[in-house]
Amino acid sequence: MAHARRKFIDAKTVQGKKKTGKADVALNLIGKLYGIEASLKGKTAEEKYLARQEKSKVIIDKLHGWVIDNKDKVSPKTKLGEAMTYWCNQAHKLNTYLKDGRINIDNNRAERAVKPFVIGRKNWLFSNTERGATASAMLYSIIETAKANGLLVDNYLQVCLDELANKPESLTHLLSWNFKQG
Repeated sequence: MAHARRKFIDAKTVQGKKKTGKADVALNLIGKLYGIEASLKGKTAEEKYLARQEKSKVIIDKLHGWVIDNKDKVSPKTKLGEAMTYWCNQAHKLNTYLKDGRINIDNNRAERAVKPFVIGRKNWLFSNTERGATASAMLYSIIETAKANGLLVDNYLQVCLDELANKPESLTHLLSWNFKQG
């Protein structure tokens, strides 16, 4: 949804700052979807699912209908046309979050998690062997997994390395360690 929203924002930028146009219609509806999601913070997956069925599905359907009704009235080469084409091509993915309360409205969290990889890719030029690249990928995966689970990364890495150095056969011990406390 964040990508679709960005495309409509680009279309709004082209229409001018003080002008209101078709891009505003889509952005208004998308804004309502994000407002609903903000109100669901801290709710259970079931509560999110039910609220989305009641509130968000109506808005998604309205937005989709609006895009379908207006798509042929807009040149596909304009920013608005590109946004509408993107919506139509991705519609089946854009409403996936309605089907399961555990799914987020967008993938911004995942994109933020991979940002260090995108920024660091020039540094990876120094991983000039397959083994070096594999080691880097494993290390980044371990670090990002620790972050995603709210662990103290330094403590987690230290215990992992100590365990591997001292008792490589007892990896099950790592699973029982409380890394949040240190």
